[in-house]
Amino acid sequence: MSNANTIAPDASNEVPHRTVIVVGGGQAGLSISYYLKEAGIDHLVIEKHTVTHTWRSQRWDAFCLVTPNWQCSLPGHPYRGDDPHGFMKKDEIIAYLDGFITMVDAPVLEHTEVRRMKRRADGRYALSTTNGEFTADHVVVASGGYHTPIVPRMAERLPAGIVQLQSSHYRNPQALPDGAVLVVGSGQSGAQIAEDLHLAGRQVFLAVGEAPRCARFYRGRDVVDWLADMRYYDMPVEQHPLREGVRDNTNHYVTGRDGGRDIDLRRFALDGMELYGRLDDLRDGRLQFAPNLIANLDSADDTYNRINASIDAFIDKHGIDAPRGQSYEPVWRPEGERTSLDLAESGITSIIWCIGFTPDFSWIDAPVFNGRGYPAHVRGVTPQAGLYFIGLPWLHTWGSGRFSGVARDAAHVVGTIRSAIETTSASLAA
Repeated sequence: MSNANTIAPDASNEVPHRTVIVVGGGQAGLSISYYLKEAGIDHLVIEKHTVTHTWRSQRWDAFCLVTPNWQCSLPGHPYRGDDPHGFMKKDEIIAYLDGFITMVDAPVLEHTEVRRMKRRADGRYALSTTNGEFTADHVVVASGGYHTPIVPRMAERLPAGIVQLQSSHYRNPQALPDGAVLVVGSGQSGAQIAEDLHLAGRQVFLAVGEAPRCARFYRGRDVVDWLADMRYYDMPVEQHPLREGVRDNTNHYVTGRDGGRDIDLRRFALDGMELYGRLDDLRDGRLQFAPNLIANLDSADDTYNRINASIDAFIDKHGIDAPRGQSYEPVWRPEGERTSLDLAESGITSIIWCIGFTPDFSWIDAPVFNGRGYPAHVRGVTPQAGLYFIGLPWLHTWGSGRFSGVARDAAHVVGTIRSAIETTSASLAA
C-alpha cells in the first residue's frame, strides 16, 4: 500500500506546469522529491505504477539485501533498527520504504505513464502522459535502467510444456511445476534463485555466466565494512580503473540470506547442482552450452581472491589487528566441459532467465544518448539544459543505484537545479 501524497490529474483545460517533474517514484525519485521540498521547489513525481512498485512486485519471497542494513541511508531516513550488520528481508525492506514514503510525503501522480517527452522551443519540457499533458522547466528521469527483460529468441523454440519465467517473475520453488529447473545466468539474481531452488531440494541446472563473486565475511568482518573503510564506496566513476566502463559490469554474487554467506557454485556442484557454461542455443532437442564453465568459475574466484588481497594490503598498511586471512582454494573442479544436454532426458520442466535487462528511454526525445541507449551525463547532469538522470548504476559512485549512495546523488542534482533556477531568476531581475 502506498502512503504517498497522491494527487488527482488536473481536470481543467490548461496544461499543468511544474518547475520540476520527476519521472519515477522509486527510492531515487522520492530522494529527489525530499531535497526539492527542502529547497522549496515546486515539483511533481509521476509514477507509472505505485511508488516503490518494483520492490513489492519484482522480488522473490526469500529475497533479502546483499549489503548490510547500515548502508540503508536514504535522505532523512537512515536505518534505525537493532541489526545494522544484518540483512533486511523483503517485508522489512518494504516497511523501511513505507517509512520513507510517509516521511517524504511527495506530491505523486500514480498510475500514470509518460509516453513522450521533448524540449520545446521556449526551453520548457512537454510531457505527454496517460493522464494528460504537462510542462516543466526541469525533468529528472528516475525510472532506473532495468526496463526490458533480456530473453533470447531461442526461448521461442522451447517446448510449449516448459514453464519460462524471467527473474523478476520468480517467487518461490513451490510455484513451479515438479521437475528440474534450468537457471540461466549467475549474476546476483541467478545465483540467489539457484540457491533458493537448491535449498528447497529441487534439481537445478545452472548456466554459469561471467559474473564475479566476493566473500561475505573476511578476516573477522563483512567485506562491505572493509571496503567502506577503504573508501571504495566513495570512489567516483571517473577515478575507477575502468572509468565509465564499470557501468557495464555485472554485480558480484553473494547473499545476505540466513545472516549472510558466500555463494560458492563449486560447493553447490558438490551437493548435486549441475553446472554448465553459457547457454548458446537449442538444436534437435538438445541445449547447447559454450565450453567456458571452467574459465567462468576461475574468473569469479580470481575476483574473490583479488578483493580479499586488497583487504589484506589495507590491514597491513594500517597495522590493524585482524584474524589471519587465506586465499580461496576450489572445493570442486569440472572434469571437463559439457556442451550439450538432452532437454527431455534432463527432466527440466522450468527455465528461469536471469540474464538482465536493457534500458528503454525511447520515450525521451533528447540528443543525450550513446549508441547503446544510455544517457551521457556527469553525475546525472546531461548536456541538455534542464534534463537529469538519477538512480543508474555508477551514476557517480558504486552506491548510486542503491540505498547507500542515492542521497548524495539526489542532493547534487537538486543543487544543480537550484543553481539554474537562481541564475534564471537573477537574469530576469537584471
